[in-house]
Amino acid sequence: MRQNAARGLEPKRSNKIRTAKFISARGITSKTEISVSLKLSMPTTLQNVKALVEEGIVEETGEYESTGGRKAKALSICGDAGYAVGVDITNNHITMVIVNAKKEIMASERVRCVYENCTQYYDFLVRAVSDFIEKQGVELTKIAGIGFSLPGIVDKEQSLLLRSHTLKVQNVSFRSVGNALGYPCDIENDANSAAYAELGTAAVSGDAAEDEETNAVYLSLSNTVGGSICFGGQLYSGDNFKSGEFGHMVIEKNGRQCYCGKRGCMDAYCSALVLQENTGRSLECFFDGVRKKEPEILKVWDRYLDDLATAVTNLRMIFDCRIVLGGYVGGYLEEFMHELSRKVMQYNNFDVDTSYLRTGKYKLNAAAYGAALKFIESIFDNI
Repeated sequence: MRQNAARGLEPKRSNKIRTAKFISARGITSKTEISVSLKLSMPTTLQNVKALVEEGIVEETGEYESTGGRKAKALSICGDAGYAVGVDITNNHITMVIVNAKKEIMASERVRCVYENCTQYYDFLVRAVSDFIEKQGVELTKIAGIGFSLPGIVDKEQSLLLRSHTLKVQNVSFRSVGNALGYPCDIENDANSAAYAELGTAAVSGDAAEDEETNAVYLSLSNTVGGSICFGGQLYSGDNFKSGEFGHMVIEKNGRQCYCGKRGCMDAYCSALVLQENTGRSLECFFDGVRKKEPEILKVWDRYLDDLATAVTNLRMIFDCRIVLGGYVGGYLEEFMHELSRKVMQYNNFDVDTSYLRTGKYKLNAAAYGAALKFIESIFDNI
């Protein structure tokens, strides 16, 4: 388990930070729950909560559910205690979100801009993010940082995009972008960022709320196929930081050529490009054709669902936990889950239903939102 960021501080401040982070992780809680869960005395808990309320970090939001007796006051984080910005960069778009301390998306914007590894692109990126922040009218000193979601392998310590098949670049530094924006900045792989959003902030903080996925697999179905694995409320990175490369699991021996050089990889069957390149349509137009039951579109879609069902079944057999479908295709899947579930059950004789399978909640905002979430916890480190 990751060490608490507050560890090593003097006990009084450390307990206050722990209390704030616990309230943030739970969303809504009570003084009794704080005291029991953090193993703090009630006087210490009352003192911490009082200080956090006075500092504008915590607020009372009505009454907490009770099993009997007098109802306790419900506590939650104040939305204006701080903010974080998330930016997702793809081939053709820049998606931006701003998130408040309650982890609510206050605003989002998606700008069409073709990626190019050139000064003009990065200048445009800085202007777009700066303008987006300015439009929100928030107190700039309360912005904890900006997280960038990138489609590829990243070196977070060096702010370096090591390699991106999607963007067709390698060894691209984002340090100058962060310096130009003037806020703390961080970069993360897009699938990991989306997993932070879709599997819950337990993957960031290690403190799982009741509605979060403590064990789950996130499958990203974008222009490439990737994913993340969450165990015990934390993302599993693997011995060499390459876990979740589901796109390069072979699902058909000697099958289609994959960009990695192998044949039969999941990426060659389940990426969003499969639907677009086989029909010459955008995803939006493709799914419009599915709804209109156009024969050629339905033929491609049926094969795609069959391949996706194979991939899902394999992941279920390996991990035996919930599976969340996201990425570009995942954003459209909700209305077609019945068809996918029917195909999955044809391959899976170990489960009685597909209740373990769901689509992502945040659609096209998932990666940007997840990138922002990583800075929300840092708001409480400085109280």
